[in-house]
Amino acid sequence: MKYAFFPGCVSQGAAPELYPAARLICQRLGIELEEIPAWTCTGAGVMQEKNQLFGDTLNARNFAKAERMGLPILTICSTCQGVMSQANLRMKRDPEYLAQINSYLAEEGLEYKGTAEPKHLLWILIEDVGLDKVLELVTRPLAGIRMAPFYGCYIVRPTEALDIEEHPERQTSLETLIETLGATVVDFAGKTRCCGFPILTINEKNSMAMVGKHTSEAKDLGADAMVTPCPLCHLNLDGYQPKASAQLRRKVDLPILHLPQLIGLAMGISPQELGLQKHIMNTQPLAMKLGAAR
Repeated sequence: MKYAFFPGCVSQGAAPELYPAARLICQRLGIELEEIPAWTCTGAGVMQEKNQLFGDTLNARNFAKAERMGLPILTICSTCQGVMSQANLRMKRDPEYLAQINSYLAEEGLEYKGTAEPKHLLWILIEDVGLDKVLELVTRPLAGIRMAPFYGCYIVRPTEALDIEEHPERQTSLETLIETLGATVVDFAGKTRCCGFPILTINEKNSMAMVGKHTSEAKDLGADAMVTPCPLCHLNLDGYQPKASAQLRRKVDLPILHLPQLIGLAMGISPQELGLQKHIMNTQPLAMKLGAAR
């Protein structure tokens, strides 16, 4: 099982622990990753708000490279997934728009034919690999761990671009995986809402209020940790949790895990190999509860 790997910017920048964790679990699952050469940022939705054509051209460039590789695209970022899916839908629906974009790609000797299907690792585990295969590799079930899922925005809407009608299981995929790994799902209202990252630089107070609300709600419901398939959500919920706690005037202390880290822990991979020590929020109590700490 081989994919054109699109890691996204954050996994090699602000959250570098995600990249090696993803490669570790994919190797164990028999997923071969061939990184798209000289890939570029998807625009993260921000670029598209200012210049949709430019943002979509960036995505078409990545798609064209994956087409040339002859491989489906795997991403480990929900934001990338959402932005790529929306760009792809616009290009597939409008041949003239795609032709305009291809006129720019031609300068690099590229052409996007419209066959790319970007797919998040979360979906691939359930739809392509299969949960039975995942379960076979679980050597340290997460029994006794209460885990809150956090999807964020881009992997749940707009539903049309994300093929939710065709794949309704995607709406509960995170809960399904948590249960497969042996943990208990802590359901909470904020799991599909914005983490606050998109407004961080223009309205920090409201962004911190969102971080505080999500993390404290999950904590009050008994969560030991939260898991997200989006590194940008992780960036806000983990990195800014101390500031959000100060604004909230209460201590939350909720560890936020990347999806591959959660899977890796259940596979028996050490917290150190998975980069849990690089988080802002202390993950040691969680590791101790799992019996995974050295």
